[in-house]
Amino acid sequence: MPNIASVLKEEIARIARREMRRETASLKKAATTHRSDIAALKRRTQALEKALRRALEGRPREAAASGGDGDDRALRFRPKGLASLRERLGLSARECGLLLGVSGQSIYLWESGRARPSGKHLEGVAALRKLGKREVAARLEALG
Repeated sequence: MPNIASVLKEEIARIARREMRRETASLKKAATTHRSDIAALKRRTQALEKALRRALEGRPREAAASGGDGDDRALRFRPKGLASLRERLGLSARECGLLLGVSGQSIYLWESGRARPSGKHLEGVAALRKLGKREVAARLEALG
């Protein structure tokens, strides 16, 4: 004859298992729903990225077809580029500063990367790239 404690223990275990099944069933259903939602969002994201790539691929062709002259592109600056330009032209930092309308210290700071030239000075550096040694020497003589 079973005692009351073992019967009570078995009944509690049975009720606990039933409650756990009910709770986990709703959680499994929610997890399945979430997984399908995530998969749908991933598919949508991939479709949007693909559409964006197609749209961006078309832009350069349209700009080239419109007949842009290329002067509207942004000027780039690299400190090493300025140093090599100065070396190629045989200029000191002071002389380069005279040509660009800044001090030699500014040239040094630009080349070391601790400062960056402003827009009008970037244009001056771009113009300096197009000059040869003779033209630079002539401009330096004119500046005095």
